[in-house]
Amino acid sequence: MEFYFPTELGEQLAFCSAAFTALAGFIMMFAPGHTFRLLGLQAQEGRPEGFGEGRSMGGFYLGFGLSAIMLAQDWIYMALGTSFAMAAFARIVSILSDKGSNLVNYLLLVVQIALAALPLLYVFGFTQT
Repeated sequence: MEFYFPTELGEQLAFCSAAFTALAGFIMMFAPGHTFRLLGLQAQEGRPEGFGEGRSMGGFYLGFGLSAIMLAQDWIYMALGTSFAMAAFARIVSILSDKGSNLVNYLLLVVQIALAALPLLYVFGFTQT
């Protein structure tokens, strides 16, 4: 079994979105304290459930990203793009309704839109070969 790296530009961009997702998940899983600080969150003293939730979320991102990389199927890329699109929509709702209008939220919104766009543009045929 050999490692598959896409040859088309569009699929390479979708692959990069999946790889970034897996990398972010790996960091979230093994360094939840740093992730929480970056996001402006903190776990409560004496309550390890916060770190458990952060690691679990990281494991989900890592698993989703690796699945997209290993399977390299349009439906998986569509699920990845749609998930990030919904996450971006939820961030917009948060910015508008939770008074979350700050630099970190806007930067993460841009990242989520990019991570959604790359696989979706490939799946729907908007990228050139």
